[in-house]
Amino acid sequence: MIACVFPGQGSQAVGMGQALADAFPICAATFAEADDALGEPLSQLIFNGPADRLTLTENTQPAILTMSIAVWRLLERRGLRPSFVAGHSLGEYSAHVAAGTLAFADAVRLVRNRGRYMQEAVPVGQGAMAAILGLDEAGVRRACEEAAQGEVVSPANLNAPGQIVIAGSAAAVARAGERAKALGAKRAIPLTVSAPFHCALMKPAEDRLAPELRAASAADPRVPVVANVDAEPKRTASASIEALIRQVSSPVRWESVVQRLASEGVTAYVEVGPGKVLSGLVKKIARDATILNVEGPDDLATVEALFTPA
Repeated sequence: MIACVFPGQGSQAVGMGQALADAFPICAATFAEADDALGEPLSQLIFNGPADRLTLTENTQPAILTMSIAVWRLLERRGLRPSFVAGHSLGEYSAHVAAGTLAFADAVRLVRNRGRYMQEAVPVGQGAMAAILGLDEAGVRRACEEAAQGEVVSPANLNAPGQIVIAGSAAAVARAGERAKALGAKRAIPLTVSAPFHCALMKPAEDRLAPELRAASAADPRVPVVANVDAEPKRTASASIEALIRQVSSPVRWESVVQRLASEGVTAYVEVGPGKVLSGLVKKIARDATILNVEGPDDLATVEALFTPA
């Protein structure tokens, strides 16, 4: 059984998707559709940079979504039919486009606003994120609780065993990192991010995005989408939208998502879009699984062998 998983912010790179757009009209059309949806040449920013503009959250999110859907449409046309889909943070929107919950053009506009609202929720420099390595969830939660001192700090990405990202007020995140090391963490690594995603400080962004998501035209997904917020498969439009709303200020439970997929019988994972971040995480969670990624023409043959009868 195959699941497709879609990457989130941080996997972007200038030039991503260029080779696909050059080789396959369906991919070129996807980038052009994103340009039309936004009324600006997003594809030129993706293909040519500059990198500092591409890494702005309001550009990164539609860029990664577009790249991921360009790959997805190509794979779907070639016969890939996953039993489940899921995505990490922003990637959950890509998963819902793949599942037919949201139209691509609507999703591009939604994630542009999502990125903007998340950036505007906390002034630059006031929030922070850090990766805590080698400490379990209970230990990380304890470190956050003991370091908070009335400020926000909490687990934001429960990515894999021994790899948890925390987010919150900059000073509280720094204190929690030190406390985590005292409790046995191997390292606490500050992350270069523009905002403290997936924590209570994102509630203003959630409140701004919620009415737009609820107003969007949504259909019941054709395949179940395992949500970040609770690792439960979403099978209706309303449940899908509510999960996307809650996701903004809730932790991404990626380890639980992959565990749920494995419990449903998934044995092969195809990472659809830029980078190999999710492939690396899945390897740590579902050690016996087959894991492939597709981000360029050279990756197609290996993945097609997975779902095309000999």
